[in-house]
Amino acid sequence: MTTVQMLLRQLRPALIAVAVFTLLCGLVYPAAVWAVSRVDAASAEGSIVHDAAGCPVGSALLAVDPQVSPGAPDPFFHARVVGSSAAGGGSEDDRVAAAMAPGGSASDTPGAAGLPSNKGPSNPELAEWVGIRRALIAEREGVTPARVPVDAVSGSGSGLDPHISPAYAELQAPRVARVLGLPEQEVRDLVEAHTDGRQWGFLGQPRVRVTELNAALGLIAPGCQDRGRDARE
Repeated sequence: MTTVQMLLRQLRPALIAVAVFTLLCGLVYPAAVWAVSRVDAASAEGSIVHDAAGCPVGSALLAVDPQVSPGAPDPFFHARVVGSSAAGGGSEDDRVAAAMAPGGSASDTPGAAGLPSNKGPSNPELAEWVGIRRALIAEREGVTPARVPVDAVSGSGSGLDPHISPAYAELQAPRVARVLGLPEQEVRDLVEAHTDGRQWGFLGQPRVRVTELNAALGLIAPGCQDRGRDARE
């Protein structure tokens, strides 16, 4: 057997192996993963939330806490302490930061609104931050601070939890109904429709999908439907 024949004999199985693994890893495996993802296509595409006009307004997996200008009517259901609050200068975090920095404001200290939530449980500034935030939320909802649930003054591990407790949603329902001019029971029914039970029946707690709830009320990206076809693509 010549040297050339030996090389060809070794090259043939190598080329076959390359072709087979290219087919498996480059086509069959990706196609199988894609096919499995189609079982829950909405989740695979980012769980996009759309408004009545079909405009994408957010993701059901991420909390965005819309804000209003100070003193303006507030029609939103608010999320927990999140890192994605829409700019507007009216968030409780901004007001807390201003209250904890005499002579300054949240805009004077970039990121100050998020700093207290990173403090340890033994840090007195954290207790002060929680107390101020609880008082501000109680003022917004017209209730006593004792009625403000713990998730209203605390953030999740990621800071982007799209859920709130039924208690926090229940606290906000009268204000939302009043500002939007809707029957309170209608708003409570929407809250119930966007409430999930414990996962698998025993994990976690019941939770309200606040991003989807605001979208159902037509509160997210109100100008989206005016931006035309491009906004929906």
